[in-house]
Amino acid sequence: MDAPPTDAVRVAFDTGPLHGARTGIGHAVAALHAALHQRDDVDLTDYLVSFRAEPGPGARRLPIPAAVAHRCWARSDLPRADRWLAGVELVHGTNYVVPPTRAPQLVSVYDCWFLRNPGQAVGAVHRSGQVLRRSIERGATVVTSSHATTAAVRDLFPGVRVHTVHLGALALPAAPATAPVAELKGRPYVLAVGTIERRKNLPTLVRAFGAVATQHPDLLLVLAGGDGDDRDAVDAAVDALGPGLAPRVLFAGRVDDDARAWLVRNAAVLAYPSLDEGFGFPLLDAMQAGVPVVASDAGSIPEVGGDAALLCAALDGDNLAANLSAALTDSEVRARLVNAGDQQWRRFTWTKCADDTVALYRQLAGEGR
Repeated sequence: MDAPPTDAVRVAFDTGPLHGARTGIGHAVAALHAALHQRDDVDLTDYLVSFRAEPGPGARRLPIPAAVAHRCWARSDLPRADRWLAGVELVHGTNYVVPPTRAPQLVSVYDCWFLRNPGQAVGAVHRSGQVLRRSIERGATVVTSSHATTAAVRDLFPGVRVHTVHLGALALPAAPATAPVAELKGRPYVLAVGTIERRKNLPTLVRAFGAVATQHPDLLLVLAGGDGDDRDAVDAAVDALGPGLAPRVLFAGRVDDDARAWLVRNAAVLAYPSLDEGFGFPLLDAMQAGVPVVASDAGSIPEVGGDAALLCAALDGDNLAANLSAALTDSEVRARLVNAGDQQWRRFTWTKCADDTVALYRQLAGEGR
């Protein structure tokens, strides 16, 4: 690869989210990383704070275990990362944590759920919130993926410098020939994608499904995501449906990209009743696939969903059931949502995300000079 131009902004970029099981944040960081590497006006130096993950070619590992580093950075500005990130004009922490340096610091915040509900945050998640607060106190700038999260950050951290840069839509692969869950072949289903955690509000969805399932004897509900802190509540909601309906709720577990593509492309409706969201990739997945969306009006969902989703209050199970019924049975509603969705998802591109990110890099690096 040719050397970057001398006027390219030199940025240390945290690639930690690219390692381990790929989450929504991991997908976002990977897509932004790839888009930035296509440009000649930014020169990335990848860095990693982990002894478990293997750095990629040219990446710099900060030689401190992440748990130790976070405990230190939550209380002090030592150890500084300058000795390991020499020569950069800006440090971008891509997942709530940015190390203390003498260079300007930018930190990505995706949603504020665990910051607003600290009692539900444990271990590394709790520590990352402490590091975030400390970094903001020393002058770090925050970048969010939605205006809703920007407003939440301002509410939580008065006086913070915060900017919104929308993410792009993730590529949705073609669906493989084989269903990832055998019971789905030839059956209509409502799909929910995401970890089974309290923020996803799945017990309300299960109850709403129960309200419409009796009118749709073949309809299933598919919950695609790994277990989180709400599995017991979801199981209880499923059991409360009774022996006639409970078996029609299927747990698909964590799914890979191919399974996600099959599930989204073959769904009758995507349901997204979250209590909070910082962006919402499944919304754009469904829109790409021509699948109607029923969702809550929480967090970034109205911003990302636009006119392509039927929205209601997150805990309003009756309204959620009514919206599910309309999306399943009303051909005019379905066509309107699908047509709006085909326009809406195209508004979110990684080229635009990279443009806005580099503009922010240049602004902050210029201030640092």
